[in-house]
Amino acid sequence: MNTVLVIPARYASSRLPGKPLRELAGKPLIQHVHERAMAAGFATVLVATDDERIQRVCSDFGAQVAMTASAHETGSDRLAEVVQQQGWADDTIVVNLQGDEPLTPVANLHQLARNLAKYPQASMATLATPIFSETEFLNPNVVKVVRDAQGMALYFSRAPIPLQRDTGVALEDYALRHIGMYAYRAGFLRAFAGMQPAQIEQLEKLEQLRALAHGYRIHVDIAAEIPGRGWIPKTTR
Repeated sequence: MNTVLVIPARYASSRLPGKPLRELAGKPLIQHVHERAMAAGFATVLVATDDERIQRVCSDFGAQVAMTASAHETGSDRLAEVVQQQGWADDTIVVNLQGDEPLTPVANLHQLARNLAKYPQASMATLATPIFSETEFLNPNVVKVVRDAQGMALYFSRAPIPLQRDTGVALEDYALRHIGMYAYRAGFLRAFAGMQPAQIEQLEKLEQLRALAHGYRIHVDIAAEIPGRGWIPKTTR
């Protein structure tokens, strides 16, 4: 299985500019994420950024860096540029690890790659975990996903889906929280960069809906391990 791992890392952020370079336990955050990626053992691990400050820091601790344009609206668009730069074959599996997720379990990274290889009809693979709290279920910042019988995504939403009309089924038996990590086929990423943004994508602000709107399939599995939350300094929580 030809698998690579890419860490998108932007300097600009509406909530916390420069987040990848913030120090955590004596190291910049992006270094912790890179170390987690290296622990997964993929042959190629690189950081994709649009900022020379991030590039310099990553080069200092030995990371391979791909410089990308600053105009990308989504992480998938940024990965598509990396695919073009690197000339990866269409069947290459590209695992995406966000630059602010140092607690991502290594098992989940391998799970993403395995699942995409296992389901050739899918262009993307992602993960979810059960929702146990009604507060979480109703929170628009928590993305929900509904799957079909084969584990393919039917829809992602910030709304509480599926909505239980009658009572009697425990929330955790049907509600799934989407975890924003993906594996893609490189050929799909090339196609994704040329797709028009979909109305549902723009309404929900969820890039994966562009793939569904254009007829591509996304496999959703229950995460092997519940991941830690992305890092946000206490002063901004």
